Amino acid sequence: MEARVHETVETYKELVGPLLAADPIRHTIMLTAVDRAGEDALMITLHDNGSFAGAVIQVPPYPLLTSALPLEATELVAETIQLVRPELTGATGPLASVEPFVRAWTERTGTTAELRFGSRLFELDELKPPIVRGDGRVGTEADLDLLIDWRQRFMAEAVPGAPGEPAEAAARKSLELGAVNVIWEVDGEPVAFAGARGPFEGMVRVSPVYTPPEHRGHGYASAATAAASRWALDQGADHVLLFTDLGNPVTNRIYPRIGYRPLMDSAEYMFK
Repeated sequence: MEARVHETVETYKELVGPLLAADPIRHTIMLTAVDRAGEDALMITLHDNGSFAGAVIQVPPYPLLTSALPLEATELVAETIQLVRPELTGATGPLASVEPFVRAWTERTGTTAELRFGSRLFELDELKPPIVRGDGRVGTEADLDLLIDWRQRFMAEAVPGAPGEPAEAAARKSLELGAVNVIWEVDGEPVAFAGARGPFEGMVRVSPVYTPPEHRGHGYASAATAAASRWALDQGADHVLLFTDLGNPVTNRIYPRIGYRPLMDSAEYMFK
C-alpha cells in the first residue's frame, strides 16, 4: 500500500470523486469537505499495486475524515500524517474506520483521545408528518436575528467547543437561494426550526434542528423537520439525511416516527 499526499485540490478531487460518488450516503460529510477544500487541506490518497484504494482528508480547523479509509491502510495513514501534520487535532467518521485510526494514532504519537460525540445517520424512507399544533413557514431576512440566536444555542448544546462556521455567517447563508429554514409557529410565536441546504450530489442533509427548552416536549421539532424534509423532496433530492446525537435518546426516538430509518453510527474524537 502507498500513501500519496496531494498539494492541489483538483488532482485530489479527480481521484476521489468516483469513489465517494459510488456511496454518497456513507461519504456525505467527506463529499462536502472535498467540495469546499482549499489548498491548506491535508489530502491523502491510497494506492494498492497501482490501483486507487481509498483516501482521507482534513480541512482545518476540522478533524480528519475517515469514511473512505480502508482498514488495511490505517497504520500507513497514521504514519504519513505524523510526518506531514503531527499537530492533527482529531478524527471523525464511521465507527469501523475512525476507531482503528484513533487507536493507531494515539499509540504512535503518545496522545490521548477524547470522544467528543457519537452520531447516528438516518435516511428518510417514507415521510410521515406528525399531527402537531401550529404551522410551518419559510424563514426570511426578517428572521435573521432569531436564526442567529437559535443556531448559537444549537451549537452550544450539541457540540460545545467544536470548530464550525460562525452562527451569523451560517444563518445568512441559510437565507440564500437553495436553502431553507422552516420556522414552526404556534399562535404566531416561533417555537422551533429546521434548516436544510441542497441538493448536493443528490442529497439533502436536514440540519440544524432546534427547539428552545421552554417549547420542548410538544413535537414541534418533529413537525419542523418533516416540513424541511418535504422541502428537500420537492427540490428533487434522492436522499434526505440527518444526523442525531447518540447521547440524546429523544432525537433517536422521534425521527423514526416521521419516516427516518437508521443507517450508520459515527464518532468524533479529539486528540490531546
